[in-house]
Amino acid sequence: MRPALEQHERIKMRLRIAGSSLAEVARDLGVAGTTVTSVSQGYRRSRRIETAIAAKLSVRPEELWPDRYPNTEGSGNDGLAGLGRILDCTGGGNSPAAMYC
Repeated sequence: MRPALEQHERIKMRLRIAGSSLAEVARDLGVAGTTVTSVSQGYRRSRRIETAIAAKLSVRPEELWPDRYPNTEGSGNDGLAGLGRILDCTGGGNSPAAMYC
């Protein structure tokens, strides 16, 4: 099994333990269940969906998908450090980035 699919199965298990599911995430966001599944399986990217899944598990998206996010600790040399904090789509509606999420 692909590592991303193993990770998807772990996420589903953790959601079940937390009393939730990918289907519930989809309903909460008003998107198709297949869309949420595609993001969880690694076939598609969506910061909004990744954030919603992580919120159900009380973790940050970076903890579930570390390979999808730049180093947010500021130690990376890729020039993208901290971008996750700058483009926080879950924060207050005052952020100019919120309109793009």
